[in-house]
Amino acid sequence: MNYQEAIEFLYTSLPVYQRDGVSAYKPGLSTSIALDDIFGNPHRSYKCIHIAGTNGKGSTAHTLAAVLARAGYKTGLYTSPHIFDFRERIRVDGVKISHDAVVDFVERWLKTGSSLRPSFFELTSTMAFEYFERQGVDVAVIETGLGGKLDSTNIITPVLSVITNISLDHTSLLGDSLTKIASEKAGIIKPGVPVVIGERQTECESVFEEKAVNENAPLYFAEPLDAVRVDGGIVYPDTPFGEITGALEGDCQIKNTATIICAIERLVEDGFVISDEAVKSGFFNVCDDTGLLGRWTKLREHPLTVCDTGHNIGGWEYIAEQLSSLRKKTVHLIIGFVNDKDISPILKKISEIDIDVRLYFSSPSVSRGLDAGVLAERAVLFGLTGEIVPDVNHALDEAASKSGEDDMILIAGSNFLIADLKMP
Repeated sequence: MNYQEAIEFLYTSLPVYQRDGVSAYKPGLSTSIALDDIFGNPHRSYKCIHIAGTNGKGSTAHTLAAVLARAGYKTGLYTSPHIFDFRERIRVDGVKISHDAVVDFVERWLKTGSSLRPSFFELTSTMAFEYFERQGVDVAVIETGLGGKLDSTNIITPVLSVITNISLDHTSLLGDSLTKIASEKAGIIKPGVPVVIGERQTECESVFEEKAVNENAPLYFAEPLDAVRVDGGIVYPDTPFGEITGALEGDCQIKNTATIICAIERLVEDGFVISDEAVKSGFFNVCDDTGLLGRWTKLREHPLTVCDTGHNIGGWEYIAEQLSSLRKKTVHLIIGFVNDKDISPILKKISEIDIDVRLYFSSPSVSRGLDAGVLAERAVLFGLTGEIVPDVNHALDEAASKSGEDDMILIAGSNFLIADLKMP
């Protein structure tokens, strides 16, 4: 088996949520526990940090991993989904899992002859856990895939749990209210394990407090931080680790940073040795150190061109606020979504942006991609019109040809739309 054959097995022989949607979702931990037993319970050989939340968990996971690596810990990082390369999901000290390691794992799994029928995420989570053991990591930062309580990653017992925030997303699977979704995310809270909540939300606080009391888990809410925007980042002048500069520029990163700082404080209390310099360098170098993409990522300076993987109303509330604050003459907004997501709140939010916005309706190339024409029809219901350009790269060329010096271009709406970009 070569690498391409291994990847084809993972994508064609297993249910994949990112490709198939709800039909691939397998709630429950029985298969993950059985897989874990087959491979010798690898996650028990190192410390873990578990991260859940509707928005911000990817940025939080990557930044924590960067800080820990800068502090001298050999650090595993498991996140999803990937954008360009499957191997983005599994990293050690920022380096993607090797092609050979992927092939080796798949071959060994097939040789077990097991009657289990795991999903793509269940099997790749096991791959990550075992790879981290084989690499001898000191600590692994593990991001949930979807939800928390029934997520495949929830077989671990971490030294710290982090829940970034709660917003309406995946409501058909997790519940149709913030309280119900918070209950699912709170499922990662473990007996006696400290938990950091990144954002105080009236509807959710009591859910987390009750769960923490039941599990005898120390509960911490992140405190807001002062922040100053500078060219190339955001400065946080007064943190417990001194002044730090975060390389991630989206407005949402201010709350993420408060979450991360609170989490680092808990790790230090637990005995991790993390210097002020490690914190500062981890925040400043997170993209280079971990390969993080799609979080208000700047693609070009002229015209200013940014991509962002905000794909739910919580993410778009930040995007809309940031677009308004930039006060560009015109924003050329290229959007595209998957076909099983409720995009009405997002379209309503776009219609409320109080600057000149020119829309380009596009479509991710995956089978779940919402047809650009259908997207345009739905947008009309919110008073939104624009050009239909199904291929995102053609849409980008079109937007660039019509952009003035004081304009900007934003590509947003789905990880899969960003994945289709031919990066400049």
